[in-house]
Amino acid sequence: MVKVIASSVRKGNVLDVSGKLCVVMKAENIHPGKGTPVTHLDMRRISDGVKITERYRTTDQLERAFLEEKTYNYLYEDDMGFVLMEPDTYDQITLPKDIIGEQSVYLQENMPIQVSLHEGVPVSAEIPARVTLEVVEADPVVKGQTASSSYKPAVLSNGLRVMVPPHISAGTRVVVMTADGSYVERAKD
Repeated sequence: MVKVIASSVRKGNVLDVSGKLCVVMKAENIHPGKGTPVTHLDMRRISDGVKITERYRTTDQLERAFLEEKTYNYLYEDDMGFVLMEPDTYDQITLPKDIIGEQSVYLQENMPIQVSLHEGVPVSAEIPARVTLEVVEADPVVKGQTASSSYKPAVLSNGLRVMVPPHISAGTRVVVMTADGSYVERAKD
């Protein structure tokens, strides 16, 4: 365990809160005009999955747990969770669905996933920041729209709706940010 100040805690960090390990789901530093700045943490207890919300002064010392970081490849989803494989040893692990959460719509076969393990138990996972998906449905361009400011809705191969520039049509592969589902660029492949 190592001590860190509350303002340096980020999403995915694992903290020791009252002797129990908790993974940070959301970390927000709040600096009000008056009063002391605080760090608002939404966490999930690893042992039982209970969600906890804590507020600390930004200068408070917190205990951060050491984790082993490993890269796994995504294989498939079953009713237990997401099955991943370690590329060197071919060992398979099952990641509970709540660890990846809403970002599971971006999972693709053989996608590299950074998994944090504490004593061999997966506690958090990070998928790549960008994914390439195909546009399966896009509205036609409306005459008179300027290319610079107007975006049109499109449906991607994973069922997600995203706003794309007018020149993007069905069948085009696009790069999307996994954090917020926003369009980045046309894929270069």
